[in-house]
Amino acid sequence: MNPHATNPGAVNPLEPAARITKRPVVTLGGEAVAQVKDVVLDATNGRIAGFTLAGRGLLAGPLRKSLPWAGVHSLGADAVMIPSADALEDRAAVASWDETAAGPVRGAGVLTDRGLRVGTVLDVVVETGREGRAVAIEVDSAEALGRHQRKVFLPLGARPAMTGDTLMIPAADIEYVVDDIVELPAAVGRKRLMEKGGYDAAGTEGTP
Repeated sequence: MNPHATNPGAVNPLEPAARITKRPVVTLGGEAVAQVKDVVLDATNGRIAGFTLAGRGLLAGPLRKSLPWAGVHSLGADAVMIPSADALEDRAAVASWDETAAGPVRGAGVLTDRGLRVGTVLDVVVETGREGRAVAIEVDSAEALGRHQRKVFLPLGARPAMTGDTLMIPAADIEYVVDDIVELPAAVGRKRLMEKGGYDAAGTEGTP
């Protein structure tokens, strides 16, 4: 049974993309075939497009293979699970996303639809499991957030809007900003419920 079917605000564990680098890529048969070199994002759909890969071990360099998200069985806390080594494809299958549809990238400015700059993207936070959604960003906050030059976390909508080197967000999303990643799953859940017409940013029931 899918818990999200009865609880639209349910959130799987969250991981900053930076923490996923060097995570082993393991087949369901238990063979470690690579490790994650970088996470590549699909901005159009607000999800992970896949992973570029490196070999295993201290001296291992980049591989000519990559792992598209379609080949992932599950993104876990300790490993990226794949059905078999056949899930790996040519590096270009994922690397091309870097040029055509990069997601919210480190260093991008964050601007509200009211023209207020609220900070700079430090990292992207993704949801573990089988969905691979980019659900939030870690932000070096600007003075407009009242937390000048502090790291905060901001939940994203389903389809983040990137324009050049700027991430556009609705001004109302500022209400969901939290100071610690421990608080982030609850904030993401509240935003999901609000988008479905159920609750406001404070968690108060609203009008569907």
